[in-house]
Amino acid sequence: MNEVIIEDAIEYIKNLFGERGDGHDVKHSLRVYRNALAIAEKEGNCDRETVSLAALLHDADDHKLFENKNNENARIFLESHSVSKEKTDYICEVINSVSFSKNRGRRPETAEGKIVQDADRLDAMGAIGIARTFAYGGANKRSLELSIEHFYDKLLLLKDEMNTESAKEIAEKRHVFLEDFLEEYKNETGE
Repeated sequence: MNEVIIEDAIEYIKNLFGERGDGHDVKHSLRVYRNALAIAEKEGNCDRETVSLAALLHDADDHKLFENKNNENARIFLESHSVSKEKTDYICEVINSVSFSKNRGRRPETAEGKIVQDADRLDAMGAIGIARTFAYGGANKRSLELSIEHFYDKLLLLKDEMNTESAKEIAEKRHVFLEDFLEEYKNETGE
């Protein structure tokens, strides 16, 4: 794996996301990258450079953050590093398989797509998932109640949509944490 392109991708997303504080930031992308590498290590049989670049760039063109089309930011980075058109297209295909809202109920066909999708979804679960939900809610003027609805619309569904065995194991624990949080929330609010 070309470590220089990975380091450059990290710098690129740091500049791209700046000081965002809504849960879709450089720290999220770095956690997805680390999750993806850990899953790839256990699952094997994948192109780790593709996994790494897709994980790091997966939100570079997210519709909630940018008004780009055709993975413009990801493509600019990859082309500036002389990544072939075929590999760029494939990395963008993996990126496009990640979004929950755009891929609901669909599983990627490739090992790389499955790994990066799982890595991103794991970051929406557990303690970090809870924190990200409320960070995004606050940044977008969502009430606590609307943020809680997000648990039922998405977060509690993720456990059963994992692709890889290693992600399924991690998701089980994080799912229980989400359920425990919601139970305590109900106890404290009386709702």
